[in-house]
Amino acid sequence: MKQSVTIVKVGGAVVEDESQLSQLLSNFAAIPGPKILVHGGGRSATRMAQRLAIETTMIEGRRVTDGAMLEVVTMVYGGLVNKQLVARLQACGVNAIGLTGADADLIRSHRRPPVAIGDKTVDYGFVGDVDHANGKLLGRLLEAGVTPVIAPLTHDGQGHILNTNADTMASETAKALASEYDVTLIFSFEKKGVLLNADDDDSVIPVLTHSDYERYVADGTISGGMLPKIKNALSAVDAGVKAVIITQATAIDGKHGTIIRK
Repeated sequence: MKQSVTIVKVGGAVVEDESQLSQLLSNFAAIPGPKILVHGGGRSATRMAQRLAIETTMIEGRRVTDGAMLEVVTMVYGGLVNKQLVARLQACGVNAIGLTGADADLIRSHRRPPVAIGDKTVDYGFVGDVDHANGKLLGRLLEAGVTPVIAPLTHDGQGHILNTNADTMASETAKALASEYDVTLIFSFEKKGVLLNADDDDSVIPVLTHSDYERYVADGTISGGMLPKIKNALSAVDAGVKAVIITQATAIDGKHGTIIRK
């Protein structure tokens, strides 16, 4: 029988809300057995960029990352946000270690090529698409009783850091462990789940499949930052991850939210 592992991804909006973050870290600490926290920090990066007079451009929920923005996200994600979370978890009794994808070759990626979106070609810059996550390394850390806290940065093996979507990081981490562990992947953010009506926090879609996703994208129900989140959730389910749930940061017990199925 496989051992259970829980992976929780927390979004940047929650990281910046003290009440939500405190509750999430308390709930995360209470999860039994091995666990991993993957975090975003996009709003912190945007705020820092504004302070430095660096323009932020988002396309379909993803950040365009030029050289200046790469410096910002490296500092904010790999430094400020990551180490604050590690320190907070230590205070909760969780022996956490902060990592980027470059550390110990944890997650390697390649620079995303320009893509056609509508009638335009978009170059996302220093943005990484994941090639490989090191499940064996993660397994050794978990077996040693260490909880990885993973920032959304990867590397290309050629000395370059790449900004990488945190939902993708969480999904690829889950997939890398799925052959050896029963993995539960929880995408936690400020909403109760995937919503039918963005203005109604109680309009949670209880179950979401591939066909549901395609229909909701077509009619505009799902858009923006939810697009990569649900794409990654569906990808994880397809790859054998035992359970995938999108839910509110204060409800990561898996009993509420949107369950993702094939």
